Amino acid sequence: MAQTTRIAVTPGDGIGPEVVGEAVRCLETLRAKHGLAVEWTRFPWPSHAWHEEHGVSMPEDALTQLQAYDAILLGALGDPGPIDDPDRYLLPDSISLAPLLDMRKGFDQWVCERPARLLPGARQYLADERAKDIDMLVIRENSEGEYVSQGGRLRKGTADEVATQMEVFTRKATDRIIRYGFEQARLRAAERVKEGRTRSFRTLNGRTCESQVCLVTKRNALRYWGDMYTEAFEEISQEYSDVATHHELVDAACMKFVQSPWAFDVVVASNLQGDILTDLAAVLSGGMGVAPSCNLNPTDPHMPSMFEPTHGSAPDIAGQGLADPTAMLFTTARMLDWLGRKDPTLAAAGKELFDAVAADLAENAGTQRGTHEIGTAICKRLTA
Repeated sequence: MAQTTRIAVTPGDGIGPEVVGEAVRCLETLRAKHGLAVEWTRFPWPSHAWHEEHGVSMPEDALTQLQAYDAILLGALGDPGPIDDPDRYLLPDSISLAPLLDMRKGFDQWVCERPARLLPGARQYLADERAKDIDMLVIRENSEGEYVSQGGRLRKGTADEVATQMEVFTRKATDRIIRYGFEQARLRAAERVKEGRTRSFRTLNGRTCESQVCLVTKRNALRYWGDMYTEAFEEISQEYSDVATHHELVDAACMKFVQSPWAFDVVVASNLQGDILTDLAAVLSGGMGVAPSCNLNPTDPHMPSMFEPTHGSAPDIAGQGLADPTAMLFTTARMLDWLGRKDPTLAAAGKELFDAVAADLAENAGTQRGTHEIGTAICKRLTA
């Protein structure tokens, strides 16, 4: 009998509790249907409400509590809304979003994966018909780089104020994120071949490959870490002759994401640059309302990974039952797939949930529905 998998559910702020509520309903449906060995605990933190009551976004021992779980399912953090309430409890982003960085670093969630695939029914923002073939995986280095929180402010609030923000890059983190990108390229290629939807990418010497890894840097201006990334990429690529390689500067990558996103397969980028690129990729694949996100620790099974939709707390519609839970449900499906490494029944449930959400998206393209209505429709598919 499989050991029980434990999930920490942290709804957070704004529309987070609403979309997480539908994710939990789908988990309950799948658990009842298949007898899954999974349970979850809901936490009221991190959140604005917790900060308003306690003066901090989460308890001092929050990471210790969360480490007892196999995964963290997070709704959203930020402005709690509704925005028509001028007296709502507001925090600066540097405080309200700090728990995200605390969890990513505390659990060494060094991979941020954000897939961007234009599914039937999702809004197509690009007029070019080739945009229907968007299918990329953006892999963001999630442990260091621009987000190490090293720096400070001198003579704060004066005309002579100085702010410093350091970037820190290590060869260890560089090697592991690039190697992870190549491994995912191989896995994605194998999966496409199995599904009969092969792709073709040209190498620099004219060969064609089923997969590709594109490295994104700004090495012409940020030369030290950019050169280290480039050198590591070149060395590691020698081990993956079956994978085509490519390099783009981040500004050019943004342009080409819009011009020809179908030309990308796996993209590896630094923390900040990957953060920006993934939001753009999300829009190209239908918008924030359908974009999942995963913060993973592939190397330490004792550390929980964290799963959150790409979108934020959407304070303009918070509490109105209007939020689309599709991104949250796709994220939940990816969480189950990840947990399926230990329990294959969870991976199967994850695929079932993904297929149900994708089918609902295709059938109801452009239809305005409420949060609970969408959740109900997907639960019905799961029990059909």
